[in-house]
Amino acid sequence: MDDNQTVQARVYVERTLALIKPDAIDKADEIEDIILHSGFTVLQKRKIQLTPEQCSDFYVEQYGKLFFPSLTVFMSSAPVTAYVLARDQAIAYWKSLIGPSNPIKAKETHPNCLRAKYGTSDLRNALHGSDSFSAAEKEIKFMFPNSAVIEPIPTRYAAKDYLNRFVNSTLLNGLTELCKRKPTWKVLKTTWLADWLIENNPNKPKVIHAT
Repeated sequence: MDDNQTVQARVYVERTLALIKPDAIDKADEIEDIILHSGFTVLQKRKIQLTPEQCSDFYVEQYGKLFFPSLTVFMSSAPVTAYVLARDQAIAYWKSLIGPSNPIKAKETHPNCLRAKYGTSDLRNALHGSDSFSAAEKEIKFMFPNSAVIEPIPTRYAAKDYLNRFVNSTLLNGLTELCKRKPTWKVLKTTWLADWLIENNPNKPKVIHAT
């Protein structure tokens, strides 16, 4: 292989959960514009009024801390806007964009971050971001329980490998049969081929009858 040739099997588009908290909900459109101009793709979005019980479940890892009751009351006091954001290194980039959890300190150390602009205290810090990949997956599932799993996007090499292993041989057999049968024009050739592929799909579930 040429030393200059780079082979990458897959490109992973990372996801993170972003929340606009009750104290910044009136700035949601403004914040969303910043999100989009920062290279994120919004995969999913919903505005939701959480109950205190839901907030307790979402922040279960903070249970027992002195601020926990105030946190659940605050987060259930008004609607929040939840986003599933995607881009390369989405988790780290979103955390960097929103800045430190304490907006007062953020104004000194990270004056351009979103919490410095929209937050006012440790509790009312405007935004939430997932801390890790596992946290992101868990939080996305919590806020979007019916969301589909997004698979990694295959690159050219991975796509070719998949086609060679699972598609090309069956498709070639189908095209060969199409040439042999020569269906009349009254039956669309694409319809005939589609029916043949469905019938001869090697991955089609097989029913085994008990004896």
